[in-house]
Amino acid sequence: MESSSRQQPSESSRRNGRVVVVGGGVAGSLVAKTLQFTADVTLVDPKEYFEIPWASLRSMVEPAFGERSVINHRDYLTNGRIVTSRAVDITNTEVLTAEGRRITYDYLVIAAGHDHPMPSTKAGKLREYEAELQRIEAARSILIIGGGPVGVELAGEIVTDFPEKKITLVHSGSRLLEFIGPKASRKALKWLRLKGVDVKLDQAVDLSSISSSSAEAGPRTYNTSTQESIEADCHFLCTGKPVASEWLKETQLLKDSLDLDGRLIVDQFMRVKGQDNIYAIGDITNVREIKQGYVAQKHAEVASKNLKLLMEGGRESKMAIYVPQTKKKIVSLGRRDAVAQFSHTTVIGLVPGLIKSKDLFVSKTRKLLGLRPDVVYS
Repeated sequence: MESSSRQQPSESSRRNGRVVVVGGGVAGSLVAKTLQFTADVTLVDPKEYFEIPWASLRSMVEPAFGERSVINHRDYLTNGRIVTSRAVDITNTEVLTAEGRRITYDYLVIAAGHDHPMPSTKAGKLREYEAELQRIEAARSILIIGGGPVGVELAGEIVTDFPEKKITLVHSGSRLLEFIGPKASRKALKWLRLKGVDVKLDQAVDLSSISSSSAEAGPRTYNTSTQESIEADCHFLCTGKPVASEWLKETQLLKDSLDLDGRLIVDQFMRVKGQDNIYAIGDITNVREIKQGYVAQKHAEVASKNLKLLMEGGRESKMAIYVPQTKKKIVSLGRRDAVAQFSHTTVIGLVPGLIKSKDLFVSKTRKLLGLRPDVVYS
């Protein structure tokens, strides 16, 4: 069901134009917050909150962590509208929601991210974390499927807080963390194995073949592509999620602006191909770079600067240019350690852990949204 906040933009922000932001994730929330006193901003998102995604795995083993990392949109967007619904169509002047509401725009920012079901309220998301913790606590053995950053970080969180659990991580690739260099992959693999995690590479898990000793509970048997059997009480699927662009393929306006992977093609200003007033930011773009949260924040910064410039009558020749991010990659390994790849070196342990793993950039992200790092607003 669609809902809308009562907060109305100020008169000064209305004069500069109407900006509709589709998607309230890392990039969309930052653009909405940044422009709320410059433009008449409407945020369209199927949930009432922004979840700091890279903090979600810590919240699975420590649900109280989610009190700071799950932020209601109304806490940072104090001078704009929030429409809790899903966008289903776009024209050159309007966004149509699932309930049939039409929202007029002068500028549109698409930050839809990935498509996966999530609770619509913060309370619901916190209950989901509690349920995940109960699954972990009840299990003696846990299977993690996927050896990208999500799978590796989840294994690190669980083995740090529950070292007595038998954890198996299965990855279809020849090495973990294939988005970074082989040296970092080897260091992460060594760290996990030293902690007792059984890592199996070059294998896939057939989830359709799961068998259980009981219809209700108990160990389940999982078969891999190499005919190996793995017993575990529960599993966590940590493979990639699809980009949230299926709905765009049905639009007359933007269906030809998608690449073969379903990502929106953007120029150096973060504008969508063939459009003067439509921008795309975050994971839904075709920018050739690692898809991580700090990169989405950089997208948001460039798009916000350019939208402000244009709304205030600036020339296009003065627009900010986005430079793809390639230098820094950090993967947390529990509460203290991390593996980091910089331009000229790769390190693992406490030093990179101090950069990311203790707070997971939650305080920094809250500050970007204009919120105190240590205060839960709602």
